[in-house]
Amino acid sequence: MQIIVDIGNTDAVFGFYSATSWQHIWRTPARHDESAESYERRLRLWLLEAGLPLSSIKATVLSSVVPALTPTIRAMLTELFGFAPIVVGPDIYPHLPIEVLRPHEIGSDLVANALAAYTRYQRTCVVVDFGTALTFTTVSGTGKLLGVAIAPGLKTAIRSLFANTAQLPEVPIEVPASALGTSTTHAIQAGVILGYEGLIRSLVSRIQSELDGDCIAVATGGLSGQITSLNDVFTDIVPSLTLDGIRLIGDAVSVRS
Repeated sequence: MQIIVDIGNTDAVFGFYSATSWQHIWRTPARHDESAESYERRLRLWLLEAGLPLSSIKATVLSSVVPALTPTIRAMLTELFGFAPIVVGPDIYPHLPIEVLRPHEIGSDLVANALAAYTRYQRTCVVVDFGTALTFTTVSGTGKLLGVAIAPGLKTAIRSLFANTAQLPEVPIEVPASALGTSTTHAIQAGVILGYEGLIRSLVSRIQSELDGDCIAVATGGLSGQITSLNDVFTDIVPSLTLDGIRLIGDAVSVRS
């Protein structure tokens, strides 16, 4: 039984994995100004509500793209369970069955996506991760991380409009029926949501073209199912793919130790 933690720029995701599946996935805002005790109370409550004693957790793995929050969560996990978590980073990438491009530059979440896709599909794959950033991580069928493309995420784009314009509201992420906006909300949805549909189609198509068509596309992240008109682009939609990859990284390190 494992606790897998994915610290992103917007949310911290805690997953409880047992046997062969995710039993519980909890999400909370990633705030670097919160104390370790605050996160510990939250995790204790989740475990209590799920009927899971602390002693049932045998391993923890932590991936973080928020350096200011990493030591806080690491200390919390160590204090709570009595042993230190495996922290995903460049030092352990040589132990993985994939070749990582520029290990000191790439985000640990992208490495997790690449490993999960390689393990799951065993063929060249681009993982489109709908998070704070919209990322495209391509891994070959032989396990080589081929490259990454990064754009602002859907919510990031909408919040940027809201924050930097005087009269535009923050709107829900919903696919509008038409590209002809008939209200302010509809207009923003048409521009951002339908615009991102075009961005994703175009970039996935270009990646596939550069690889002579031998590449499938997979979606992950909290918003991966929001733009349903993109379903034909993706071979699979796996919201937990990043957590799967973090868990696999922890398993690979544990086998070697």
